[in-house]
Amino acid sequence: MSALLFPQIDPIIFSVGPFAVRWYALAYIAGLFGGLWYMRWLVKRPPALMTPEQIDDFMLWALGGVVLGGRLGYVLFYKAAYYAEHPVEIFKTWEGGMSFHGGLLGVTAAILLYARHAEINKWYLADCIGCAAPLGLGLGRIANFINGELWGRVAPDVPWAMIFPGAGDVPRHPSQLYQAGLEGLALFLILFACWRVESLRRRPGTLTGIFWIGYGVFRCFGEFFREPDAFLGFLVGGFTMGQLLSLPMIAFGAFCIWRARRAPAV
Repeated sequence: MSALLFPQIDPIIFSVGPFAVRWYALAYIAGLFGGLWYMRWLVKRPPALMTPEQIDDFMLWALGGVVLGGRLGYVLFYKAAYYAEHPVEIFKTWEGGMSFHGGLLGVTAAILLYARHAEINKWYLADCIGCAAPLGLGLGRIANFINGELWGRVAPDVPWAMIFPGAGDVPRHPSQLYQAGLEGLALFLILFACWRVESLRRRPGTLTGIFWIGYGVFRCFGEFFREPDAFLGFLVGGFTMGQLLSLPMIAFGAFCIWRARRAPAV
């Protein structure tokens, strides 16, 4: 049995006294500002229902939605019983524990609130967010790999399997990289190709639906290679929590596309 050596990249890029800059934080920052730049570029093309300045304003709303939704989603979806007994631990975000699905719900709430506040088309804003989100998702998965966390299932016969620190002495799938390639790069390219079709851009909600379906499908597939959370394990029918939470995403994505096709073009 052979396995690749985990690269052992220090999760801390540099530190000055008690202040430390981590790869995970850099991934969030790069994803945020990369997404901001990309969305500013998107809204300059037809149908141009928003201005770059409105994108700037919205990003603070989106950041709040990601952080609050991501944390509350993790608390409710993954460790509700634990946090019910230790409610103070909910606020210790520096110890980790964020849920993508919770963050998605938080951003959705931010979209609805900001669209009403700024009197803009909520579906158009959601399309822009959906096109940019894979940038942050891909970088986040790479940061998971650097941190040596959220590793894959045991894979003794896979040539590129790795032995992760803290995961025993058995080779495992580098599932973080699989997810970075699917949820990040592949989903970004799919959405960019669809965005280039102006008829799709002029039916707001279509790209949102493609994002929800694409992420849901890729997450379900990636979970077959990822080790389930130890405190949850496999759930109903042998599915993981990530898969069960992704199924409603696929259904909602189909609804978004159906609704967009019935709505008038802009």
